[in-house]
Amino acid sequence: MSALTNCLRQEASSILNTANILDAEDVEKVLDLMINCSKDQSKIIITGVGKSGIVARKIAATFSSIGLMSIYLNPLDALHGDLGIIASKDICFLLSNSGETSELIEIIPHLKRKSTSIVGIIGNINSSIANFCDVILNAEVNREACPLNLAPTASTAVSMAIGDALASVWMERIGISNEDFAINHPSGLLGKKLTLTVKNIMIPIAKLEALELSTSLEKIIGIISNNGIGCSYVKARSNKKVIAGLITDGDLRRALKSYKPTDWVNLKADKIMTINPLTVNPDMLAIDALSLMEKRKKGISVLPVVKKESNQILGLLRLHDIIQLGLK
Repeated sequence: MSALTNCLRQEASSILNTANILDAEDVEKVLDLMINCSKDQSKIIITGVGKSGIVARKIAATFSSIGLMSIYLNPLDALHGDLGIIASKDICFLLSNSGETSELIEIIPHLKRKSTSIVGIIGNINSSIANFCDVILNAEVNREACPLNLAPTASTAVSMAIGDALASVWMERIGISNEDFAINHPSGLLGKKLTLTVKNIMIPIAKLEALELSTSLEKIIGIISNNGIGCSYVKARSNKKVIAGLITDGDLRRALKSYKPTDWVNLKADKIMTINPLTVNPDMLAIDALSLMEKRKKGISVLPVVKKESNQILGLLRLHDIIQLGLK
């Protein structure tokens, strides 16, 4: 077994040991505090010094990412004004391996004065900090993975694992869905898949020049060439807001191939367009529209976006734009 593998096994063993020694009642108390905090729209404050401070930042970031309002508080700054962010219904997590971190001990009286609930993730449950906590989660480790038993390694892994576990169980208890998670991750692939709708990325009608049923081939080519979109829609004669057909580059090529060159001068939009093209509504997810495009044997590169009730055209959705967003 290599030295690196041994270190990993030591850290994994420490996390497993923590799973065995954590008091179930204390865990439930912390989860209840977190659930009530989210219902009250209160905050979770997480603080620590040194490596524990770095872990505190990570836990705060994880909580925030799942919808729990969470903030890392630098304990040094806390004593110089930043305590003002803490309210009575908030929860403050104190991270300390020794349980004797002086900077944390100094802010405890001020947390008590604010009636803020204090949760300790502590490596020594008989310590000064532990004595002042409302709930303690035992983060004790037998030794660090560091060969000198000095550098915070196993202890920080355990604290971070506790934070991750609390976040995961809270999500389960609250019933966080993929859609809920995506709201806080709009730039990620999951977020885009679950939040981006057709209306978010379609080319709006205001940027399109409509064609008449009688528009000539020459003018059609000019409009499609100038708009840079590669297509245009044809208005219905009875209702100018309703789409009668769609003309794409592909439709133009097929028309030029089907008709003799001598007939091109007489070609009008009604002879070139795709009648009753497949359409989508503006509230459809972009990823679903993409699936609709790809399911067709010949493939579709453009979809008209219409109001379902009135068939009024609102814009055009291009495969190109969906791909650019990284959904394909």
